This record gives sequence, structure tokens and C-alpha cells, in this order.
Amino acid sequence: MNVLIVEDEKSLALEMDEFLSNEGFIVEHAWKKSSAEEKIFVNNYDFILLDLGLPDGDGFEVLKQLKALKDRDDAVIILTARSAVDDRIKGLDEGADDYLPKPFSLNELLARMHAIIRRKHKLEKNEVNIHGFLLNIQNRTVSFNDERLNLTKKEFEIFNYLVLNKNRVVSRMSLTEHVWGDILEVNSDSNFVDVHVKNLRKKLAAINPIDWFETVRSIGYRINC
Repeated sequence: MNVLIVEDEKSLALEMDEFLSNEGFIVEHAWKKSSAEEKIFVNNYDFILLDLGLPDGDGFEVLKQLKALKDRDDAVIILTARSAVDDRIKGLDEGADDYLPKPFSLNELLARMHAIIRRKHKLEKNEVNIHGFLLNIQNRTVSFNDERLNLTKKEFEIFNYLVLNKNRVVSRMSLTEHVWGDILEVNSDSNFVDVHVKNLRKKLAAINPIDWFETVRSIGYRINC
């Protein structure tokens, strides 16, 4: 999943980047309000970690711009040193999913992100059983009958994103954006997405039939259950 960190305190931003990257997230940065707004206009994110005190404006304006865009479901966690209850209420009222005051534990941040994933996809825990395959979101593993599959990082991320969006057609563009990050840095005409999906399919099919893993011609993919 891809994350945009909107934070002008670079040491904190880089610390979050290293931690979340090690947890398998694709991380981008915006140090200012203006650059954050440019990025959210172009890209969709699974998470936006939003500081309120930015050098060229207020983080609430970034949140307002995001919520004005159509068909967006980026999860927003406000990260700020502001302690006023009114600021917390305002952030949640304007569409933020959570609020974490500074200083905070990176492990708590990750736990809150996993909690949002569970709420968003109506999961009771960090595991999803799909046709006998057990996807563990937190441990980033896929197993079948307690035997772990040897998936590459990208294969796992593709499977994870398709499973979390099961019964929905996921376009190649959306898959590229959520698995590889900034679409402006990716050659969208390449067939690299199809190559990764083909390899993933082979590994799944070697263990159990996967007629539930559908290619939707000229659009993308869908996992049915």
C-alpha cells in the first residue's frame, strides 16, 4: 500500500519512511502544503499522514482539498503537536480517519493504520481467508494449509490489494498506483503489471485451482468470492 507523508519536520518524516518501508509500504513525501496538494491531485493513496503545521499553510486545507475530489477514499491520519481538543474534533469532522498527537510511537501508528484497514474492508482481524488461501495483512504472508507461499514483495502486494478489493474490478492503473506508487514515475504502457500477475497466478494455481482470479479484458483484474 502507498503512503504520502505530509510533514515538514524532515527527521520525523524520514524516520516514518524507514519504518513504514520496512513494513512493506510504498512511501512518498511532501514537505509543504502546496506539494501535498499537487500530489493528491495526481495520485491516490491508501494513507495520508498529515501534519497540520506546514510552512506554507494549514494541513486542514490539504484535507479540504482531498475531500473535494470525487471518488477518493484515501485514509487520513492527522499527526500534530497541537493538543487542543477543538483541533482534533475539527479534523475528524472534516473527514480524517484518526488523530495521533506528537510525539507518538511508530508501532502505535502502524497499529492504527491496520485498524483503519480492518474497518475500511470490514475485517474482524488482520487475516483474510480466500478460497483456502490465508492472507495475513500484518505479517505480509500468504499460506495454504499452513504452508507459506514463496511470493515476491510485489506479488504479495498485488494479491493483498486484489483480495482487499474482492468482487470489484481493479484497473491496471489503480493496481500500478497502489503497488508501485507515483504513477508519473511509472511507464503505464509497459506490461510489467501483467507479468507480475501472471507469475502470481502460477504460484497460486500450483497449489489450488484459481478460476476465481479473473482477468477483465482491457480493464484489469478481479478476485471473486
